[in-house]
Amino acid sequence: MKHISYSELKIWAECPFKHKLMYIDRIKGFVGNEFTAFGRAIHELCEYSIAGILEDQEDFFNLAFERELKAISKEENKLITEMRTQAKSLIPHIIPEVKKTFGEYEAFSVEEKLYEEIKEENLNYRMKGFIDLVLKTEDGKYHIIDWKTCSWGWNVEKKTSRMVTYQLTLYKKFFCQKHNIDPSLVETHFALLKRTAKKNHVEIFRVTSGPKKTKNATELLVRAIKHLSKKNHVKDRRSCTGCAFYKTEQCK
Repeated sequence: MKHISYSELKIWAECPFKHKLMYIDRIKGFVGNEFTAFGRAIHELCEYSIAGILEDQEDFFNLAFERELKAISKEENKLITEMRTQAKSLIPHIIPEVKKTFGEYEAFSVEEKLYEEIKEENLNYRMKGFIDLVLKTEDGKYHIIDWKTCSWGWNVEKKTSRMVTYQLTLYKKFFCQKHNIDPSLVETHFALLKRTAKKNHVEIFRVTSGPKKTKNATELLVRAIKHLSKKNHVKDRRSCTGCAFYKTEQCK
């Protein structure tokens, strides 16, 4: 059975032709930089910190960061040195903020894999993804959390963006399907890990993912799969700005 991830859906929504280049033709565009390396290292640190198995968080981050930088052939520079200092300020706030937000909790899952059948309209597709963290609190509710690294935070527009928040909406839909859990018992949250913030280094905020929003996100998902099945790869010229393929040999 074929599958689609949220990242793939997001790229398709930006530009179906970009999706073709990346996911069908397998042409690499953006391969990563210091910021993505920082984000991956912090994500890994969060995973192990929640599990409570880290003795030295700063040392763990530096090793993970070094590995990610090596993977994209980045050598030490001023930005990377600054990022190490920024991580040192950020790391001590992560777990305390989780405890402050959710109180007593148990870690239901970390990096939970989703590979669930999309049951709408007999599409013969699965939704593939990984949920960063699911906590279960004393009131019996489940909390899906997605870590996001950023500089100083998100503005209101990004916090309420349809395509940004649909990630959590779809994760909730398929998490509930996987575990046969009532959606009313599941809440969704982004946790912003702010690299350059002087205060409020970690911000956890809830994203509503009710029936109407779930319906809209699912309809977008179904529409994308139908177009992919028909091999419709129309260029969306409105999305050219900032695209790694803009005016390249692959996309003239």
